[in-house]
Amino acid sequence: MKYVNEFRAGDLAEKLARQIASEATANRTYHFMEFCGGHTHAIFRYGVQDLMPENVHFVHGPGCPVCVLPVRRLDDAVELAEKHGAILCSYGDMMRVPGTKQRSLIKAKADGADIRMVYSTLDALKIARDNPDRQVVFFAIGFETTTPPTAVAIKQAEAEGLENFSVFCNHVLTPPAIGHILDSDDFAPGGPAKIDGFLGPSHVSAVIGSKPYEAAAEKYQKPVVIAGFEPLDVMQSVLMLVRQVNEGRAEVENEYTRVVTREGNRKAQALTGDVLELRESFEWRGLGSVPHSALRIRDAYASFDAEKRFTVSEKQSRETKSCECPAILRGVKKPTDCKLFGTVCTPENPMGSCMVSSEGACAAYWTYGRFRDQARQKADAA
Repeated sequence: MKYVNEFRAGDLAEKLARQIASEATANRTYHFMEFCGGHTHAIFRYGVQDLMPENVHFVHGPGCPVCVLPVRRLDDAVELAEKHGAILCSYGDMMRVPGTKQRSLIKAKADGADIRMVYSTLDALKIARDNPDRQVVFFAIGFETTTPPTAVAIKQAEAEGLENFSVFCNHVLTPPAIGHILDSDDFAPGGPAKIDGFLGPSHVSAVIGSKPYEAAAEKYQKPVVIAGFEPLDVMQSVLMLVRQVNEGRAEVENEYTRVVTREGNRKAQALTGDVLELRESFEWRGLGSVPHSALRIRDAYASFDAEKRFTVSEKQSRETKSCECPAILRGVKKPTDCKLFGTVCTPENPMGSCMVSSEGACAAYWTYGRFRDQARQKADAA
């Protein structure tokens, strides 16, 4: 790749649009789930949906790591700072996500809890070095992309003997979630949503490779195409999916060959495997408990596991009433199906994680203005 503009060229987009329209069979519909918030934003930023024929539809999936974190885990993070007096370090996207009773990290910080936004695990380690008399907890979230830096931080803390550093691990895995979605009753034949194939995530696949999706593609007979983030990447991937569906194939193909390989980054995988291991199950917002879909810290590094160092209370956590974020994450509903979208729920006053995160579907709908007029009409009518 020489210039990013090569993947945003209007004439090539028009050519791809014509090709997709000519190959999409007129008497059927195609529903492709993008499993990455970056794809959702690319689709709306560049108007990719407008270039699709009427029978090709995008289904927004749980591709936002901030969005899929359940309320209970966010409540636990707040408790670590408020009741245990730890310095809680978090990535910025998590700061404004509402927990139970709309309590977020930033609200807890305003009330006196020591919660600090960091840009990397290196920042959290520095805070631990600078505050040897305080417990420092790194609130680790994300898919496979952000997992290796967490593993590096734990190994670095061990090497330096940072006994006041620990990790609250909430890393989740993409392939098990795909299988869980396809097993869900919501996606059974005749259900409220249909999926004919998947746009596989970009950065995640750079780490794990394309191989881990092969089992799901074969078992469920759903094609997967690993797609890059640029509009032409997405359109080329849609064309590849249309061709697979038309030909009755269900394979894993890689459009993003300039970054992704079948085996992925083996060094990163080995590092992660040394420090972290599979959980038996983990709760996802919108998906419920998903088996073998998340990671925890191995016993060899238990001294850096915040879940073992601290005890959080068993409490009842609640989603914001009327927020459709869980259904949106399953692909059952779109943001505009939520009566809070654009009325009570805006980026300035988010009711759910899908509006907060930079990768959330609600944020994508709002940011690029395509549904803003509709949202304002709803507000006026209310």
